Amino acid sequence: MATVAQPRPRTRSTVAARRRPALRHLGPNWYAAVMGTAIIANAGAGLPFHVPGLPVVWALSLAMLVVLLVARAGHWLHHRDQARAHLLDPTVAPFYGCLSMAFLAVGIGSLSVGTDVIGEAPAVPLAWVLYGAGTLIGLVAAVAVPYLMVVRHDVAPGSASPVWLLPVVAPMVSATLGPLLVPHLPAGQAREAMLLGSYAMFGMSLLATLVILPVVFSRLIHRGALPLFLTPTLFLVLGPLGQSTTAVNKLADVAGGSIGATYAHGMAAFAVLYGVPVMGFALMWLALAVAMAVRAARRGMGFAMTWWAFTFPVGTCVTGAEGLARHTGLHAFDWLAVALYALLVAAWLVAGFHTGRGLVDGRLLAAPGKK
Repeated sequence: MATVAQPRPRTRSTVAARRRPALRHLGPNWYAAVMGTAIIANAGAGLPFHVPGLPVVWALSLAMLVVLLVARAGHWLHHRDQARAHLLDPTVAPFYGCLSMAFLAVGIGSLSVGTDVIGEAPAVPLAWVLYGAGTLIGLVAAVAVPYLMVVRHDVAPGSASPVWLLPVVAPMVSATLGPLLVPHLPAGQAREAMLLGSYAMFGMSLLATLVILPVVFSRLIHRGALPLFLTPTLFLVLGPLGQSTTAVNKLADVAGGSIGATYAHGMAAFAVLYGVPVMGFALMWLALAVAMAVRAARRGMGFAMTWWAFTFPVGTCVTGAEGLARHTGLHAFDWLAVALYALLVAAWLVAGFHTGRGLVDGRLLAAPGKK
């Protein structure tokens, strides 16, 4: 007698997968697209000439942030199993630093170009909200992600990746937005606390980077080149380098009205004495990363969301060079900023085009084995 196949029991994960399937594989790495878009406006605002359309680009980054926050909320609501799996995956969890930096990057743009879109009255409160949310998330991620890597993640030997820098570099972006908010605080204790608090976040991020970066370079030397699709993440090393240079220059800009003259002069000197050598190292690493990217492209590197690593980190080098131009008066730094900005815009256009196409045809939101 013929047997009738019994229907498979539906597990919670299979039921969840059928609800909002387009959101199931929407990871925190998507916030990198918001960062990469916002930095176009932020970096363009400091160039020695006017760049048209920057307020529109900032408004686009704000809209992208709102849409992505809603989509990620749907991901957590309908696909909690996948969201928990992301947190327990050492290759995905570090991208929660991008959530913090997306808030902060849009917040910086709110003060630099957003006033041309929405006016100063709403732009300043918006920047405060974005700063508060981004800083809180960044500080939590800077501790929680390394904690998970130690006690919960199964990290294979020799698997160090520049992605590990993402959660610890987030406080450095807070240290850049903080100085922009200093003039909106009452003179005295409030301004000094914001100034020194930003320096503290600069320090925690810098020292954490100095711990992680040697491990990443050791992996490259002893294990060889990264897999092709991860090669763009080499550009992430530029993030803490360019962002720290930007931060010390922004802090020096507001030190005069926030702390004693002796410390203010010291901070202005430190901005140059720290920023110039670090920018030199950033350019060396940029040359190495470009060479590795060219090598990967010749070997068939296809588009992945990791291509957004070509944008924000390069943008931080643009803002770092702009700060050094401002404090040294050297036109060479202006020309460096312009050249890097051209590279940034080209990378943003390429990454944006492929991301849009991948969203339209559904490949970017498909399950990993179905792309």
